[in-house]
Amino acid sequence: MARAKTASPIASPFQGRWKIVESDVWDDEALNLVEDAYIEFEGESGEMRFIAVVAHLDVRYDVRNGSPVADFSWDGFDDDEPRSGRGWVAIGTAGRLVGHIHFHLGDDSGFVCERM
Repeated sequence: MARAKTASPIASPFQGRWKIVESDVWDDEALNLVEDAYIEFEGESGEMRFIAVVAHLDVRYDVRNGSPVADFSWDGFDDDEPRSGRGWVAIGTAGRLVGHIHFHLGDDSGFVCERM
């Protein structure tokens, strides 16, 4: 069953599409292999694309240490192979998002995003 979009004030800073501009593990060429890498938040759902990953997000918003954070699980495909995992993003400096993504039983990496 689909969930309604959230109008939570905690969620509002995350809404929209963000370009993934840095990663601890993958360089720009890898991140943008198929198309420009991004993560998008639309209420309690979203989408993420990087390398050959196409994923749908299930998002929950919270406050940690006084700052908003978006935790998410994801599932989708990596080069046509089913994949899943989890991650989080928080508001960073200079209007950026900073976060971390985990592949279930696989790689993980920190990343930075800028609003598109």
